[in-house]
Amino acid sequence: MQLTMKQKRKIKNNLVGYSFILPNFIGYFIFIFIPVCFSFVLSVMEWDGSASPMKFVGLENFSRLLSDSTFLISLKNTVLYAIGTVPLTVAAALLIAVLLNSKIKGIVIFRTAFFFPYIASLVAVGAVWNMLFQPDFGPINEMLKVIGLTNPPRWVASTVWALPAIIIVSIWKYMGYYMIVYLAALQGISKEMYEAASLDGATGWKKLRYITIPMLKPTTFFVVMMLTIQCFKVFDLIYVMTQGGPGRSTNVLVNHIYNAAFVEFKFGYASSSAIILFAIVLVVTLVQFRGEKKFTSYM
Repeated sequence: MQLTMKQKRKIKNNLVGYSFILPNFIGYFIFIFIPVCFSFVLSVMEWDGSASPMKFVGLENFSRLLSDSTFLISLKNTVLYAIGTVPLTVAAALLIAVLLNSKIKGIVIFRTAFFFPYIASLVAVGAVWNMLFQPDFGPINEMLKVIGLTNPPRWVASTVWALPAIIIVSIWKYMGYYMIVYLAALQGISKEMYEAASLDGATGWKKLRYITIPMLKPTTFFVVMMLTIQCFKVFDLIYVMTQGGPGRSTNVLVNHIYNAAFVEFKFGYASSSAIILFAIVLVVTLVQFRGEKKFTSYM
């Protein structure tokens, strides 16, 4: 069967297109797909990462999670971190975006200033904030003493205040990125709607409540979804600032997985914890997608 010129051209164009995505596909297959599949296999095995053979243990690793106090505390800390970080970051990003959604002179400087923490080195950010939160001579506690607080929090040195301190730093670091997302969405809202509202006597607050926030709901769904996934996968900031301490007060799921795998060399147990984390993130994502689909069907 002889191919026509049109069919040959189509095949050639397809091959050219596949050649562009092939390097990315190979990288994804080697560094993501295979390790993920191997994690599922490891989750039902007992293995210390050495030359010793793997031992099949079935669901024993998963049953151990239910009685592991460190895992349960890590899960609790992860949920608390997400509950504290997501709404406050969304609110801060939206508020800043609304304030900076103007064309006044020098506004680019302010936008850049708020975005800069997101691109700053995370190690440097953690080191600087640890210095600021220093309980005895840190600038934050010195300022609190000046305004009359005689016994300020010990922040990252306290089992009570360490997680709130991490939440504060997370909000500061990531709100700039989501501010840019909101700015892009704000600039897509028709100015005529605000002009019509002004003619009807609407104040700035009413414009925000009845025009801006409803029009930004799809963007807010996206921001909440991305932030939630990011919060459940948090590791680097906590590792730099507290390494899960003091005690287990800031130990989160990824930190627990890291310690189980690369400190205790329990790769099977660590993989079962990773599968649980994967399942949690998957469920949260599906719920959020369902909510977004339901919302768009009403619009």
